[in-house]
Order: sequence, then C-alpha cells, then structure tokens
Amino acid sequence: MTKELHAKESIQEGIAELSFLPMLPADLDEVLAIEAVSHIHPWTRGNFSDSLTAGHWAYCIRPQLDQAIKGSYLDPQVLWAYCILFPAVDELHLLNITVSPKLRRLGLAARMMNAIEAVAVQQQMPRIILEVRPSNSAAVNLYQSIGYEQIGTRKNYYPANPQTGLREDAAVMAKSIKLEP
Repeated sequence: MTKELHAKESIQEGIAELSFLPMLPADLDEVLAIEAVSHIHPWTRGNFSDSLTAGHWAYCIRPQLDQAIKGSYLDPQVLWAYCILFPAVDELHLLNITVSPKLRRLGLAARMMNAIEAVAVQQQMPRIILEVRPSNSAAVNLYQSIGYEQIGTRKNYYPANPQTGLREDAAVMAKSIKLEP
C-alpha cells in the first residue's frame, strides 16, 4: 500500500466525525489559501470579513481532536474545508463551500452537505438554496446526487472568466428539507 493511499484511507476514516468550528478572522489566511487555488474568481479577504461581520454562519472544518496525527492531514491545525451560510427567514442560503484540493473526492463535501441539512432541520428552515457554475460538473453532480434540483438561472452571474472573457450563468439549485413536527 502506498503512503498516499494509506493517508487517504486515514482521512476517509477521519471524515466520519467532522469538527465544524466557527470561522474566525484568525482563520482567514488559511481560508484564502484554499480559496485562491479552488476558484476562478475567489472570494477576497473583504468578502469573508463582510460575511463574518454580517453574522453569516461561517465554519471551518478540521479533523476531530481524538483522531489527531500531528504533521498530517489529520492534524487538527490543518484546515480541510469551510462553508458560509446565510440564514434567511425560511431558507438557508449556501454562499460558499470549499474543500482543500488535496482532500477532494473523499466524500467530505457530501458529509458537509449532510451536516448543513441537519442545521436547517435544527433551525426549522424548510429549504436550502445555492448557486453553482454549470461548468463545475463535480459540484453539480454532487448536489444532484443528494437531491438538489435546479429551480432557476441567474444570467451572467459570475464575473468574466479570464481565459474566455465570458461571464457565466449560475444554476440556482434548491432542496426541500423535511422538518420534524
């Protein structure tokens, strides 16, 4: 078994218990490092700071302390992913969800989405809504696989792609959340 394969198996085991910690201004350097390599038009420090100031629900995802292995991806100091949620009156709007590139395709985003749905249930919000680039097929496939449906399109939503010079529409997707009585 290669060292990389063993590390991925350890990470997959660690995904069973995620730590959702409130995002703090001190986390922004790590968040911005992942954001910069993950998106064509990454959020800026100002975007994240504004979200924190506005009271959006912002979380950093790190491995559980009881699974810690210093100096590895299971080190609780290593940022795995983050998300920003905007609670509205009757829906939860997912503004940003990003997984570290080295940890993609391990089920982490799906686990995060399940946790976000649990938050919606806890907060009695019957729907989650999000925007996604149609060209981001991995994200679109994930959302569809867990029950999100496209409910609309926001024309020219995303800034122009530096390679093509074209703006991209956003697919607006939503999922109804079954609330317990």
